[in-house]
Amino acid sequence: MLTSHTFTIRPSEIKDAAQLMELDTLVWDKYTSPAPMQWRSRQQYLQHCPPGSQLIAVQGERVCGYVGFNPATGMPVNRHVYEIHIAVHPHDRRCGIATALMDAIKQHAAQQGVRKLRLRVLSSNPGAITFYTQCGFVTEGRLVSEFYIGDKYVDDILMGYFI
Repeated sequence: MLTSHTFTIRPSEIKDAAQLMELDTLVWDKYTSPAPMQWRSRQQYLQHCPPGSQLIAVQGERVCGYVGFNPATGMPVNRHVYEIHIAVHPHDRRCGIATALMDAIKQHAAQQGVRKLRLRVLSSNPGAITFYTQCGFVTEGRLVSEFYIGDKYVDDILMGYFI
């Protein structure tokens, strides 16, 4: 668990589900995701994001952000890689939460024997690309014109970080 002046980072718990679902609705839009994130039910959310599959930043009981992680594939030969995604509440941006979450997932991954983190980011999200680069991620691939969003073609950029 990591603590700062205003927030604490801890593993997600079942009690966090409603706030995490709401955060997904706020954060994942046409600029950050090929499709909006809409959970049909709490049960569906918890099946996809079980407790402990995210590190969350909280102020008291309020969720400010999270970094989700899961094995990149179900194959044993790939278990050393986590696929990650990160979201911070719009009211809590530019406060160091995303950087703290990224530091926390790197530490957590190392403790679990994970050697690589990978993520995907849309070319229409230059702020995220800059942030990931500042966190040490490098571009490993680019799926050109992978999505057609908002009347334009958008690349899907694949980035990786070695622990």
